[in-house]
Amino acid sequence: MIQNNTSSQKPKKNRKQVILRLGKYLLQHKWMLLLAVTLTVISNLLALIGPMLSGYAIDAIGSEAGQADFQKVFFYCGLMLIFYIVSSALSYLLSVTMVKMGQKVVYQMRKDLFDKLVELPVRYFDGHQTGDIISRFSYDVDTVNASLTNDLLQIAASAIMVIGSFIMMLMISPMLILVFAVTVPISILFIIYRTKTVRPLFRKRSAKLGELNGFVEEIISGQKTTKSYHQEETVIGRFDKKNEEAVQAYYMADYYGTTVGPSVNFINNLSLALISVFGALLFLGGSISLGNLSS
Repeated sequence: MIQNNTSSQKPKKNRKQVILRLGKYLLQHKWMLLLAVTLTVISNLLALIGPMLSGYAIDAIGSEAGQADFQKVFFYCGLMLIFYIVSSALSYLLSVTMVKMGQKVVYQMRKDLFDKLVELPVRYFDGHQTGDIISRFSYDVDTVNASLTNDLLQIAASAIMVIGSFIMMLMISPMLILVFAVTVPISILFIIYRTKTVRPLFRKRSAKLGELNGFVEEIISGQKTTKSYHQEETVIGRFDKKNEEAVQAYYMADYYGTTVGPSVNFINNLSLALISVFGALLFLGGSISLGNLSS
């Protein structure tokens, strides 16, 4: 029973160690990281102000003919344009910063990997295929780079956007926030469920790629032996099998991985529909303005 608990806690411990080790690489470039955090916060806050200004502009137009205050409308629209332009410029600078930082981190990772590889004993290379080792240097490190430049940026931006949106909605209409008491838990539960399904598929994809690379390296280095014993057809058959396994692993991981975004967007659209329905009822009851509902 104790062994089972220990084994179940091991993956969590490993994930924590990986995050801490990755954090050490990021802290080597702390000034770039601080710049990226600052740009992320400012860019997303400016983007959040846009919907509020849009609501003010709609309220300035009014709901009846002849009530429009075009001076205020153009003023708020001009501010929206300025804020969105500045937000886009900061987002561009943020992307450039993250790409540069990601390249520096990847460079240091590959250097540390190679230094560690040189120190390893011969028995390590006897027990691991060359192609699998190369796959770790190229594919796995590139995956870390993609996570730094894209995924980490998206997570940070989404966190700021969610917190900022929640505060903005709380200021506008606390009643409408009750809609998210239903849709947000659904999103969280779905993501947790889907993550448990998708994570093993990506691990299998990485393993199958390593096996394929290892087999290809074995074939290339043993060409003379293969031709000497006329085993071309046998080797081709083995390669086709491993290639098919890698293709299937890639397909399953990408297939289930790409279903997360559309599913979450469906739940978001459900939130939008509920906000529109209940917001319209509040507007008819005089509890909220049309501009605030739009925001």
